[in-house]
Amino acid sequence: MKKKFILGTIITLFILLLESCYTPSPLYGVWADDSGNKITFMTDGSFSAAIRNAENDITQYEGTYTVIDNVLNFNIKGDSTYTRNTQWDLYGAILKLTWTSDSNTVNLILYHTQR
Repeated sequence: MKKKFILGTIITLFILLLESCYTPSPLYGVWADDSGNKITFMTDGSFSAAIRNAENDITQYEGTYTVIDNVLNFNIKGDSTYTRNTQWDLYGAILKLTWTSDSNTVNLILYHTQR
């Protein structure tokens, strides 16, 4: 009985140690603005986005993303997969980044709307 208690305690402490090492990304969730731009970051490393271009058309994007310090790396799926890198800054619930696609550059200021 004493061995089971000790083993159970060790396993519980090990699990608590592993869980305490996990730090969720502050990017998870939905980010949007009043112009119709929207990016959703999922916990599995995928994203979806709706970005308004210079002609005022909204284009849909999806793919995967990785975060390295303050650089976002988007792997965008479409007819062919391509990669875009951008710097991002977080000010509380405000996300600032530059979205570039097809030589259109949009400076986004997005607000965290949902988790």
